[in-house]
Amino acid sequence: MSTTARSYYAATANAAPTYAALEGEVVADVCVVGGGIAGCSTALHLAEQGYRVVLLEGEHIGWGASGRSGGQAIVGFASGQDKLVDALGRENARRLWDVSIEGLDLIAHRVARHRIDCDLHWGQMHAAIKPRQRDELLAEQATLAKEFDYNVEFLDRAGVREVLATDRYSAGLHDPRSGHLHPLNYTLGLAAAARDAGVQIYEHSKVLRVDHTDPAIVSTAKGKVNARFVALCCNAYIGGLEPAMRKRIMPVGTYIVATESLGEARMSDLIRRNVAVSDANFVLDYFRRSADHRLLFGGRVSYSGLDPFDTARATRKRMLAVFPQLADVRIDFAWGGYVDITMTRAPDFGRLAPNVFYLQGFSGHGIALTGIAGKLVAQAIAGQAERFDLFTKLDHRNFPGGPLLRTPSLVLAMLWYRMRDLL
Repeated sequence: MSTTARSYYAATANAAPTYAALEGEVVADVCVVGGGIAGCSTALHLAEQGYRVVLLEGEHIGWGASGRSGGQAIVGFASGQDKLVDALGRENARRLWDVSIEGLDLIAHRVARHRIDCDLHWGQMHAAIKPRQRDELLAEQATLAKEFDYNVEFLDRAGVREVLATDRYSAGLHDPRSGHLHPLNYTLGLAAAARDAGVQIYEHSKVLRVDHTDPAIVSTAKGKVNARFVALCCNAYIGGLEPAMRKRIMPVGTYIVATESLGEARMSDLIRRNVAVSDANFVLDYFRRSADHRLLFGGRVSYSGLDPFDTARATRKRMLAVFPQLADVRIDFAWGGYVDITMTRAPDFGRLAPNVFYLQGFSGHGIALTGIAGKLVAQAIAGQAERFDLFTKLDHRNFPGGPLLRTPSLVLAMLWYRMRDLL
């Protein structure tokens, strides 16, 4: 599945340099594998601490989910806080929550410090469709205020209608601290900052093997890196590089469309506050405004790993269920790609060896969490591993079914969740 074909983000990307492929042998303190937000953030934090860093990307910077996602930077975790409380206790769950808030602050800091032009806006709404979802939002608002000192605004149907020109939603939680941005331009900006800090970046340098030795050896088709430490930031595209990691994640296909430009007046009438929106379904819809007044709308997933032939038409149909007044509007861009999910929807961080670290499993919350995860793994490499190690205490199971049956098993499970969304 192409992650860049007909992508609005690729069409509106800032000018960026290309980087040569790795040839020959180089030596580094740290080799980072993966040129998305997680990898670029890891490399940048390490370089700022004085480490010699090499970053290897198999395609080009921002090629994966970091360069074509929904662009919503949301507080918390896809698993929900209750699961984290059950897994780690209330105090540790609060510490993880605070990390997620720090992830939002880190975006603001990086964008300002490095002058990254990525159309960053603050404000995000979680919207209810069903009456039970409205009750769930009220309970969530109360829990966030009581347990995490985090305040969000509850909107009833009329309040949502003041923000969005749709009757689909019965309620919403508005979070002024979460937000949205152009994910590819943000990733390119992080890479440029890392390069300026001294990181050696190589594109089209797919890693074929990592030897868990000391120093570790990271091999590509035409070169290798000898490094004291390795940070694997491949997420859904880990492939067969590390089978133990691959068993704990499932690549999920996601699809987004971008309309033609609606013009400032029509877009401002459609979404009256410049907020990103996602609904409360398990198989959710999400949307936001672009800088040039398009609607960016995502709403389909594929757990089978197959790319449906008519993504644009099917996603447009979901868009019209929210905004039927856009029936006359043309779709200019349609694209898709993979994100990685874990069984629990909580992120999966850890070590494969004392000097080989990994980050994966952001489960749709990657815009904010990947950046702060890069900071945490950089701290761990520098010897301050307390916060990184807290994430390693989360229990992650392999997806059932083995290589042949794991995808069909998940497809059957997701049918149950889709049925639940309809109730």
